[in-house]
Amino acid sequence: MSASITVLCYKYKTLSNGKHPLMLRIHKDGKRKLVSLNISVFASDWNFDKNQPKRNCPHRDAILRLITEKTKEYQDQLIELKIENKEFTAKSLVEKITRPTKRKTVGELFQKRIQELKKANRLGYAESHDYVYKSLLKFNGHLDIYFSEINMEWLQRYETWLREQGNSDNTIGIKFRTLRAIFNVAIKENIVKQEYYPFKKYQVSKLHQETAKRALTKANVMAILNYSSRTKDYYTQLAVDLFAFSYFMGGINFADMAYLTMKNVTDNRLIYTRRKTKQLINLPMQSKAMELINKYKSDSESYIFPILSTFHQTEQQQKFRRRKVMKKVNKRLKLIGKELNLPIDLTTYVARHSFATVLKRSGVNTSIICEAMGHSSEKVTQIYLDSFENEQVDAAMSNLL
Repeated sequence: MSASITVLCYKYKTLSNGKHPLMLRIHKDGKRKLVSLNISVFASDWNFDKNQPKRNCPHRDAILRLITEKTKEYQDQLIELKIENKEFTAKSLVEKITRPTKRKTVGELFQKRIQELKKANRLGYAESHDYVYKSLLKFNGHLDIYFSEINMEWLQRYETWLREQGNSDNTIGIKFRTLRAIFNVAIKENIVKQEYYPFKKYQVSKLHQETAKRALTKANVMAILNYSSRTKDYYTQLAVDLFAFSYFMGGINFADMAYLTMKNVTDNRLIYTRRKTKQLINLPMQSKAMELINKYKSDSESYIFPILSTFHQTEQQQKFRRRKVMKKVNKRLKLIGKELNLPIDLTTYVARHSFATVLKRSGVNTSIICEAMGHSSEKVTQIYLDSFENEQVDAAMSNLL
């Protein structure tokens, strides 16, 4: 059923001055919605047969002009919805007019979001958003487009283009998840209507590719821990020590190791808050791990491991320094892995996976410590760890050697 738009003098409501409000009536599918024109007239000045002001009505020309403009606004929106073949009700049509979206392009929102993330010191997220922004810019030529233009067809073309550029499913998935996050921000900030959301039909989840497990057997891990460099290279030994510390201490990742101080060592336990998930971690200090802490701790530096120093004050400086050291460490680990004929490329992150799988293969209950690659996220594994008493975790971790 087509919609109709008419103007009327709403004589069922009388204002304090004796006038009646002029309204637009939108009628569709047996339902109607009234919208005030914010103007009123006396009943004696209105022609109810023709639904227009009488010739002698004060300000007749201005009232007619207002009626024409408002009616046209709704008629134009009706035509647009019909062209796009979109379903609507009388109520949703009114909302489109009375609650207009903010005119902001995809490029403008991306830049705004990147700056917000930088101000919040979420530099990693800011960088990932900038990475996707540049990818979209290269694909489309410009981002001076509105979010309503990003539909199913547009997303499919972007996916095809990414594949032609040699991107894997996982890489494409990361880019699409960032784009989806930006689209959700646009909806939240009333930049685009919910009905234009294209990710209900376009499933980002299909772009997940199962990656190879990055865990080692206990024998492989022991070979790494006992590795001795012939060259006595400083970063080679640091690489082995950081790998060992991560393995012994719950698979702690590189970034969290970088920020450890002696304040995190309390009552022979390692207690710290994960930078990524903001969860509190409380684990028994393994003797081998304590030996590494005693080896590296310094009275002149607040951090335990020689990754960061007091020189690195800003978040940006710390980020660059972490990346620089991690690159050197992972380069040495990769060489060690090849020398030991390990089945996978060795990185600091392998220690986290190995921590989980060694416990699993030692018969530890999966509800205490789960094989990291068997969960949808690290957060799930950590939630399980947090739900048990220290004694249970302590007993489980005794299987690491």
